[in-house]
Amino acid sequence: MSLRSELSDSSFSTSIVEPDFEEENTVVQDEPSSAESEMERKLRPSEVVKELDRHIVGQGNAKKAVAIALRNRWRRRQLPKELMKEVTPRNVLMIGPTGCGKTEVARRMAALGDAPFIKVEATKFTEVGYHGRDVDQIIRDLMDISMILTRKRWTDALREQAKEIVEERILDLLTGPAGSDGGNRGRESFRDMLSKGLLDAQEIEVEVPESSGDKSNNVFTIGESSNNPNVVAMSDFLNKIANGNNGNGRKGNGGSSERKTLAIRDARNVLLQAEIDRMLEQVDLKKEAVAAVEESGIVFIDEIDKICTSRDFSTRSADASAEGVQRDLLPLVEGTTINTKYGNVNTDYILFVASGAFHAVKPSDMLPELQGRLPIRVELNGLTEDDMYRILTEPVANLVRQQVELISTEGVTLSFEDDAVREIARMAALLNKTIENIGARRLHTVMERIMEELSFEAAELEPGTTLTVNKELVQKRLSEVMVKSDVSKYIL
Repeated sequence: MSLRSELSDSSFSTSIVEPDFEEENTVVQDEPSSAESEMERKLRPSEVVKELDRHIVGQGNAKKAVAIALRNRWRRRQLPKELMKEVTPRNVLMIGPTGCGKTEVARRMAALGDAPFIKVEATKFTEVGYHGRDVDQIIRDLMDISMILTRKRWTDALREQAKEIVEERILDLLTGPAGSDGGNRGRESFRDMLSKGLLDAQEIEVEVPESSGDKSNNVFTIGESSNNPNVVAMSDFLNKIANGNNGNGRKGNGGSSERKTLAIRDARNVLLQAEIDRMLEQVDLKKEAVAAVEESGIVFIDEIDKICTSRDFSTRSADASAEGVQRDLLPLVEGTTINTKYGNVNTDYILFVASGAFHAVKPSDMLPELQGRLPIRVELNGLTEDDMYRILTEPVANLVRQQVELISTEGVTLSFEDDAVREIARMAALLNKTIENIGARRLHTVMERIMEELSFEAAELEPGTTLTVNKELVQKRLSEVMVKSDVSKYIL
């Protein structure tokens, strides 16, 4: 059986944010039914919402919206091919004040959906014709991410098989090729010592690629901009030729490797990477990376309200990052073909999630065409005092637990009384009302103010010491914040 056919029977996962549990994806079409059923179970809307609840407090409407969007992507893959082409993603627009969880919902969604994901700021792009990044670069960056993840996924899948080959190669260097029964008995004894690590200090002579230690050896650089995929592809090709690679992934005869004497513990890693690279030459990584982006890619566009101009004013903005960027986003969201150095990428089935606070402008101030391409609107609520308390206590990695674990590294026990946690939540909510509403980010400011002296002194305390944060300490540490008129130090 060929390497390609062996690997096509395996299941894989791709992600740009590390997930809390493994998921299965359909980059490889022929998956076992057990893997398909596991993915089907984990992508149920109720399961997605339950997992999001472990990290995000409240915002039930937003969680339901993204859970349905993920489920619809799985449902689309179950349709007949002729109908599957007609079903496009329902893009989402999340509206809510800063610090209420818009970005976190999308980030966790990408981890659960097991999809190539990229987060971009709408204000970083300029209209075509102006100096700066155009919106097509979003898809090119997403392809770079997908390519890295696809390579990592195949590397993980091939690692065990490559380890067996490397072990045989090391045994060949130690005992010679497998031969007679007597030689095989000696080979097995060496195999046993090798597995136990008894031979790690033994030195052997291996071939080491000269370029393995310097991955940034770019001899040719054409132009100063990486926006043109043709220029990038040409630069990559010339660098491969210069580094002794003939362009199709195989080493030429230009002396691209050298013989070195290494200990087995070091030689094993060198040989393993070389063997994995050789096996990856038989895999069409570009094709799979493109398929992953086209079928499962998610683009999160943050701060989209910052490129909107209020229609209450008759003057038209001359900002190159404003309405012109909206017009450039239209074909991208609707569906177009973007040329990248890995090939053409169709954006018809990429899911776009946009978000914005919309303080100074309204969603209706966006171009009508762009509004129509973001049909699902979800409004996220501002955070109350109760929400602040839940954020401090409910998520898996809440702020209170983070502080306790950080101080525990000094051998000191830190504890928070419940009254103190509620006082922190009350003060954070009050500061949001009286100064500036920055949502849950205010908790970081308040927590650091409270922990400033404790964190400074913790390293000097005896191991086993217990520190307690009570309501009185919280009020004392925050009293200056509430009294001072100049509170700029505490505004993020």
